[in-house]
Amino acid sequence: MTTEGSNTTAITLRIPEKRDGFRLHQLVAQCPPLDPNSMYCNLLQCTHFAETCVAAELDGDLVGFISGYIPPQQPDTLFIWQVAVHEKGRGQGLAKRMLKAIAGREVCASVTHLETTITADNEASWALFRSFARDLGAELKYHEHFEKAAHFGGEHDSEFLLRIGPFSQPAIP
Repeated sequence: MTTEGSNTTAITLRIPEKRDGFRLHQLVAQCPPLDPNSMYCNLLQCTHFAETCVAAELDGDLVGFISGYIPPQQPDTLFIWQVAVHEKGRGQGLAKRMLKAIAGREVCASVTHLETTITADNEASWALFRSFARDLGAELKYHEHFEKAAHFGGEHDSEFLLRIGPFSQPAIP
């Protein structure tokens, strides 16, 4: 667990626990345009995938969460599913600190690449992952992966698969 922040506020980063599932569900609802998942899915993220997720707390409130996993077919890749930062945690570089916290864990010792999907108009996510790649001195590539018409039935914008790497495990302050 790490505590980070200014003199007046401290954000604690930690591995999620079962009790965070409902709070994660509420956090995502407060962070549009994130796609909500079922509460059961959020419970699984906080239990089955806890080692590759991170919860960020400020004064007892869940203000940030990143869900991710290592795909069984790609043991060298950390796939980031969703990044949520509540307005109380914004403007402090929290998302990038959470990414580095996950990538720096023992469970990610063999990880040399990071992948995620992002819609073309999600400027905050593009900026986050470009900055993360720059910090690690790693290449960033992307291509359309899930198409609006073919995969989402026209009901969701296309998602681009972004791949960062290779990199070595980031040093965590």
